[in-house]
Amino acid sequence: MPNPDRQKAFQIIILFGLVSLFGDILYEGARSVNGPYLKIIGANAIMVGLIAGIGEFLGYAIRLFSGYFADKTKAYWIFVAVGYGMLISVPLLALTGIWQIASIFIVAERLGKALRSPARDTILSQATKQVGTGFGFAIAEVMDQIGALTGPLIFTGLFMFLGKGTRTIADYQLGYSFLWIPFVCIMLCVYIAYRRVPHPELLEQNLVTQIPTDNLNKIFWQYNIFTFLTTLGFVNFVLLGYYFKANHLLTDTQIPLFYAVAMAVDAVAALAIGKIYDVLKHKTQNPLAGLNALVVIPILTAIMPVFIFSKNFGMILTGIALWGTVMGCHETIMRSAIADLTPLKKRGTGYGIFNTSYGLAMLVGGILFGLLFEKLNSGILISVIIIEAASLIPFWQIKSLVKNK
Repeated sequence: MPNPDRQKAFQIIILFGLVSLFGDILYEGARSVNGPYLKIIGANAIMVGLIAGIGEFLGYAIRLFSGYFADKTKAYWIFVAVGYGMLISVPLLALTGIWQIASIFIVAERLGKALRSPARDTILSQATKQVGTGFGFAIAEVMDQIGALTGPLIFTGLFMFLGKGTRTIADYQLGYSFLWIPFVCIMLCVYIAYRRVPHPELLEQNLVTQIPTDNLNKIFWQYNIFTFLTTLGFVNFVLLGYYFKANHLLTDTQIPLFYAVAMAVDAVAALAIGKIYDVLKHKTQNPLAGLNALVVIPILTAIMPVFIFSKNFGMILTGIALWGTVMGCHETIMRSAIADLTPLKKRGTGYGIFNTSYGLAMLVGGILFGLLFEKLNSGILISVIIIEAASLIPFWQIKSLVKNK
């Protein structure tokens, strides 16, 4: 006889997957060209790095508060609806050619993500407890990456249709204007998801595997130190896109195409690493054993710049594939880990703290790599290796604590 809770869990995972699919068509399409667009409307590399860093930092730091208040009010669906509604700022980029105003819209999109993400991840984590956290987040991530692959291809296809030559401000704005369509689809899917499963917390409450405490444990805090360090060394694609264009390594058409390649790799990597994460837990009968899979993140992140900054087309493509693999790990097992490390009553708060660490690392990293790009490009590789090596210290602490569980 079918398990009704399991059926509802798959419904919410698929519905949120569709929301993410349309969401990524919208903002990942824009993010694939925001770097070169900011360049042609007057921003320099330091400003691009600062804008990307501020956007990421605010987009994650505010999650500390939105996650806390989502837990306190239990108004998870309201945070989700308002947060996704702020995606309207992305198609509004079609209406401006002033980099300061465009920067506000870019940051506003990140603020919307800050409002919705802890609540969305809490709802999703409640559903994934029925099917396996790694596998559940992987399904959502694959659908997410279908959108992330499609979004950049909108700009690639448009620029190919417009023919050869340097793209103008009007060309980019035409691409941004197409993004009104996925915005409407997002809001429709959010409404349907709420109507189908208005009380997703019941999916986890019916299980007997909940964490028997309301406190955030030592592994959780070590995990956040690891998150900060390994993310600090991960170079943002906005800056990579700027780098490719400024050094004439890729054309305007190739930059979003390479981003699409990264998103395709992300989807495949997410399924693989998500499955490995669950297998490790099942094999050892330890609900935290999946954390051992995190070691691939600093290793691949340290290797990636060797390829991306080589100025060889084939090596750059390899580097982009590694970048997509790391992103797949970030979006799957790094999020899954919070679901396994936090009690239900503190889930939104846990995601808020996790995302604050992540966002602070993106801010510092964006500024650091923006400055290094302007002053000392070779320093990027050295900095990444040192930072990722440092992240192994909290990882081994986590590994030791998990082994003793």
